[in-house]
Amino acid sequence: MGVLPECLESLRRQTFRDFELIVVDNGSTDGSIAALNRDYPEVRLLELPKNLGYSVANNRGLEMAHGDYIVALNNDTRAEADWLEKLVAAADACPEAGMVGSRTVVYETPELVDTLGGRVCRDGMSRGAFRHRRFDDLGLSGVIPILYPSPCAALYRRQMLEQIGFFDEDFFAYAEDTDLGLRGRWAGWDAVLATDAVVRHHYSVTGGSFSPFKLYLVERNHYWVALKNFPWSMLLQLPFWSIVRLWMQIVAVRQGVGSGGEFAQSGQCWPIIKALIKANIDALWGVPGMLKKRRRFHSQRRRTSGEMATLLQQFRLSFAELLDLHVAASPNGDSSDRERLN
Repeated sequence: MGVLPECLESLRRQTFRDFELIVVDNGSTDGSIAALNRDYPEVRLLELPKNLGYSVANNRGLEMAHGDYIVALNNDTRAEADWLEKLVAAADACPEAGMVGSRTVVYETPELVDTLGGRVCRDGMSRGAFRHRRFDDLGLSGVIPILYPSPCAALYRRQMLEQIGFFDEDFFAYAEDTDLGLRGRWAGWDAVLATDAVVRHHYSVTGGSFSPFKLYLVERNHYWVALKNFPWSMLLQLPFWSIVRLWMQIVAVRQGVGSGGEFAQSGQCWPIIKALIKANIDALWGVPGMLKKRRRFHSQRRRTSGEMATLLQQFRLSFAELLDLHVAASPNGDSSDRERLN
């Protein structure tokens, strides 16, 4: 069962009670199914024969759901008692928003942010905003605009999902939330975050911070995000910014700073390098399929390329933030960040 019981117990304590609870078991072998059947009779359980990936699991769960709001929640989380109440209230108050994010905080130190919505780099890499910043130092209001939420703890409006679909199953896992969020923005939907809807999160308990497979998926999928969602003016710059990001990663590893230091100490340097090479090859093989998907959903877009470029500029993630190079220099965030979120 791992960390799942704590997540389910936190859902039992929710002040908002009008919800159905669906657990998708993605081919577990640790006795989770028997324990769920025994201890959590309120759960509607869907058993998958093997690990089919995060995207498939959520899509199969959506097929079972009946609500107008679909809430995705990772198993490695613990929701505060009024989390769902605050999340639904924000969705009710913002009918133009197809997505509502949560304030996701570091499990062991909840005063630190895990993510306040997602942001995207110039090369399509993405990450949660304000990771490891003190939330109280940001001075945020109750509901703030974001680019898209992290599906670790997010609400999606069914009306939006029926229009654009849920997660892209070719992604398997990682960056599927970025793709979904940007597709939603292209379709004309907004995204907000309820800062009072709080969830504690054990970061990368399932995927591992520096597993070769995770980094393979992140590297491959970020190119697909750009291919499907970047305006052409930004897509043409993708090779240049990819080289810039790669160079900054090499420098970070050599200097042992930020995530480069973690990479150097992981003991998996060569397996990771091989995984990254394979990711770039597989990303190229996937270009025709991703461009076909791009043409399909862009035929029904409601935002112009200029409007999307402005959004991506407004919520841009710097490479320094992506690689954790900003933490030592600016642990509490700066005034421009606060202005962008208020």
